[in-house]
Order: sequence, then C-alpha cells, then structure tokens
Amino acid sequence: MKNFALIGAAGYIAPRHLKAIKETGNRLVCATDPADSVGILDSYFDDVDFFVEFERFDRHVEKLRRINKGDEIHYVSICSPNYLHDAHIRFALRVDADAICEKPLVLNPWNLDALAELEEETGHRVYNVLQLRLHQTIKDLRERILKAPADKKYPIDLTYITSRGKWYFYSWKGNIEKSGGVATNIGIHFFDMLSWIFGRVQHLEVHHSDRKKVGGFIELERAYVRWFLSLDKNDLPPQAVQAGQRTYRSILIDNEEMEFSGGFTDLHTVVYRDILAGGGYGIEDARTSIELAYRIRHAQVVPAEKEKMHPLLLRALGKAGK
Repeated sequence: MKNFALIGAAGYIAPRHLKAIKETGNRLVCATDPADSVGILDSYFDDVDFFVEFERFDRHVEKLRRINKGDEIHYVSICSPNYLHDAHIRFALRVDADAICEKPLVLNPWNLDALAELEEETGHRVYNVLQLRLHQTIKDLRERILKAPADKKYPIDLTYITSRGKWYFYSWKGNIEKSGGVATNIGIHFFDMLSWIFGRVQHLEVHHSDRKKVGGFIELERAYVRWFLSLDKNDLPPQAVQAGQRTYRSILIDNEEMEFSGGFTDLHTVVYRDILAGGGYGIEDARTSIELAYRIRHAQVVPAEKEKMHPLLLRALGKAGK
C-alpha cells in the first residue's frame, strides 16, 4: 500500500483522483486546498489530515518524511489550478515523492526542462494524467493508423464545445495567465491524443481566438486537422441543442465519427494502475501538446482558406457578423 497526499482537494477533478487512490488499494494521508468545502473526502477516506494553508500542509508532509514511521508520502496527486502545477510538482519531488499531475503539466515548454533536471537530481518521477491514451477506442485507432500506408494523410474535424457560465470567467480558468486559455484548459488532451496517433506538428494556423472560443488548422505528419474549441452554448450544433446536451464532443476522421464518450470520465483509475505497475506517461510524453498549446496561445490570427476552417467555427463567426 502506498501513501498519497492530494493538492487541490476541493477542485472539480479531485474526486476522480480520490476514487483512483481508493480503487487501487492505496491510502490518502493528507490533503490541502484554500477552500474548505472538501466533504467529498469522507466518501473515500475518513482519516485524512486536511490543511487550508499550504505552508502547514508542507510542514506536515515534511514531518512525516523525517519521522519515517510508515506515514511518509510516496505520491503527491496534483489537482490545483494550471499555473500552480509547476510549483506543486517541485514540492512533491523535494519531499521524496513522485508527482501525479493533472493536465497541463506546465504552461510553458521551458518549465519541462527544469522539471527534468529535478527528476534527475531527486530520483523521483513526474507523471502526467494523459488518460485518453488509455482509452481502448483510441488505442485501437492508433494501432489502425500505424498499420496503414505511411504516406496516407487523414482529414480530421475536432470539435469540443462545453457550455460554461459567467462564473468561469471570474475564476482562475478565465484568466489566460493562470489557465493558458481555452486551447490549453479544455483542448490539451485532444492535442495530445492527435499528436500521439498522427505524429508531430508540421504547420499551424489560428483562425479565431477570444476568451470563449478558439479554432484553426493543424497539419500533422499523418493528418490535416480542422479544430474548434468553445465554451459558448450558442456554438452547440442543432442536434446537441435538440438533445438537451450542454457538451458536444466529436472527432471525424475521413468523415467517420469516432465515438469515445463512453468511459471518457472513468479513466483515472486506469492511469493510476498503469503508474503503480511501473508504466505511466512523463515529461517528454507531455511535451508536444504543451508546445502546441503554447504556440496557439501566442499565435497571430490569420485569414483562412474556407476549406481549412472548421464548419462550426465558420457558423459561429457568421452569427457574429464576421
């Protein structure tokens, strides 16, 4: 049995980590969050030391490490806001633990190099939660693409629209300096998945970018991708609206829909099992998608050829009179 600490216990994603720690037969020793609405802990573990102040949490974890009586932390699970991931990963390595961090591992690509040096110095590992790589449908697709003729390039439309209210833009998620913006916060898993399957980025265009939506075109080694990410419910396609859906997720490959909604939110336990068995995805695995999200964030918006623009982005801009 391994001992875990959790940073960001009041966050949206924390319950998936709590469930994973529990289902893999391990123990949550302590947790921290500036917010104290963490009753969810009791659904999984009822003997967790909890701290609102990170400094007290830091002192407690360090004390457990020095006493070394069976409660020392082996893994730190990081569910904090994106801009804090780098600092919290470094905390984990300094207290002789491995880090299991939510996406994105960091916001800026050069921070990966510093973390790699710390891994080398401490002998501990940094793992990123790239759960789509463990989704069976996506694994099967990758195998299919690897077996296809190497010179074939696939046309892809990637769409992810997830309706968010006003609160989003008052939180850290609406601050591009803290979240990395829409492409990083909601898109990085899909960018990782596509580059994992279809190869490295050869060309990038951004056709529109604002605080609610971003879209463009990416050429990968084995794919042409029109992509559109949005937080605006007005961008939902008619079929999603009619079905009462607030989220629409679609990947069309050669005009064939890839369905992977089933199990999409239940992969954290699979990720943890993989890590605990000696697998897991680390710093270099995360690099391509982090570099791509960074480039999108800093790219100049360019006029696009109509065939390169995502149909729903065209529709959204048409509604806006642009």
